[in-house]
Amino acid sequence: MKKILGIAGIFLVIVIATSILSPNFLTAYNIENLLRRTSLFGILSIGVGFVILTAGIDLSIGGVVCLSGILTPYLLNQMGWSATETVAFILLMSVAIGVMQGGLVAYGRIQSFLVTLCGLLIFRGLARGVTMDQTQGFQGKFSELRWIGNGRISIPGVEGFALPAPVLSLIVIAILSMIFLNCTVWGRWMKAVGRSPSAARYSGIPVARLQILAYTICSLLAGFGGLLFVCDVGSAQPSDFGNFYELYAIAAAVLGGYRLSGGEGSVVGVVIGAAVMQVLRNAIVLISWLPDTAEFAVIGLVILIGVLADEFLRRYAANRARTQAKGT
Repeated sequence: MKKILGIAGIFLVIVIATSILSPNFLTAYNIENLLRRTSLFGILSIGVGFVILTAGIDLSIGGVVCLSGILTPYLLNQMGWSATETVAFILLMSVAIGVMQGGLVAYGRIQSFLVTLCGLLIFRGLARGVTMDQTQGFQGKFSELRWIGNGRISIPGVEGFALPAPVLSLIVIAILSMIFLNCTVWGRWMKAVGRSPSAARYSGIPVARLQILAYTICSLLAGFGGLLFVCDVGSAQPSDFGNFYELYAIAAAVLGGYRLSGGEGSVVGVVIGAAVMQVLRNAIVLISWLPDTAEFAVIGLVILIGVLADEFLRRYAANRARTQAKGT
């Protein structure tokens, strides 16, 4: 709870500062755009949170976003698939990717960093190879499918502002994730795996299955996120679509209270963390004296601060536990 309140406080400070420095920040158009981007990246961040909870990392998110986002219009226009067939294939493909990567980590005992780094390269390479590195778009068709990414829901009594459709997806995914993590045995087991895999294994917890499940959920949400992203923008280029999205997701999860050492995290915190990242990006664009090229420097700094804070809290908790043990 303290971490959630802390990141919420940071979010409010950034919002107030940006609104003072830029008159365009609190416009209806900008707020609507922020909600849309926060929702899209929030979905990715919730996914990577499951992996971090088990003391792993997933660097393949951007590659999965690219592959699913590029294949969506490609299958619809080039292959003549229906919207239902395309969405089903994208989601099943994402699940298969998660199972494969999770299996290599859980049963192959290969470091998650290496497995998912290879995945990042492989999936982007597949997207570029299948499409011959050509931009893929909806060509003005499939508006019903695109609504899930670029749709707007009018709010009665509020003119000039509408709720972006991706917000609904984020709310549903966040609620389901909170129920799973806080109200089910599997959720409690997943936290136990992150705290101590060996202790969890001796307790009879199916560690390997839970690790595979975590990577599967992460990949599924990345694939769904790629679908939403391409539906939002309308077209995508394989060489850069989804670039560095995994960094935004990891940064949001770390800011939101997920410990990189595993075993602890909050879905609400992740959503707030995703909002912080998007407000920071927005501030860099809107504030004239901030160079646009500083975006990745800010992301790197945020991740570094999160890692340092996580390590400090871990050492503090360990020292406090030792002190209490000596006192008894």
